[in-house]
Amino acid sequence: MSRNNAGLSTERIVTEALHIIDGLGLGKLTMRRLGDALQVEAMAIYHHFPLGKEQLFDAIVEFITDADRIRAEAAAADADAEPDGTEPDEPAPDNRPWDQRLRSWAADYRTALLRHSGALTLIINRRPDTEPALRALELHCAAFEEAGLRGAAVLDAAAALDSYVTGAVIHQVRATSIATPDAPRPDGRFPHVVALRAAQSPDAVDHDARFGAGLDALLAGVTAAPGHR
Repeated sequence: MSRNNAGLSTERIVTEALHIIDGLGLGKLTMRRLGDALQVEAMAIYHHFPLGKEQLFDAIVEFITDADRIRAEAAAADADAEPDGTEPDEPAPDNRPWDQRLRSWAADYRTALLRHSGALTLIINRRPDTEPALRALELHCAAFEEAGLRGAAVLDAAAALDSYVTGAVIHQVRATSIATPDAPRPDGRFPHVVALRAAQSPDAVDHDARFGAGLDALLAGVTAAPGHR
């Protein structure tokens, strides 16, 4: 198969771009390197992304944040089944309580962001003007209305949830990154930090438990705050 006709698809290009980002970092993603990975000329990629790298970046963000795709992949993995290339069935209505629906979304979204943490800057610097983002917002709004919120409080709660998950991922990525060799050490000027680190090393943090506890606190807080009903 020629380097200009390799059966490319948008999803294949995005997936390979993410392999490069995950392995080498966002700065190493170039159209030439991506073409080499796909075994096509770089110009073949422009047939799918005529506006270039920025359009590709938009597609990467949409791919990462697509909760339906994340759930489908998780279901396939649980069933130990390989995707057969057919279109997935329409998702069945989720009749679980509102908080369970939000917890599932938060867990799936966090998993996707951590898996592709090298692309976090793309997500942070782009407006969520995608269909997956609208589906997520619809899920959030329906759940928070079921919890008793009304009007602007629903959108405020949805924004708080999205911000919490994204912020928690950023915090975890920072905490687990390579330490700066000449980083300052806490001393007597920072008594609270010294005391707390003596009780628990930063390397011993259970990030899953911390995420769950923070999510519990957020959901309880936004649905119990005065004036938010």
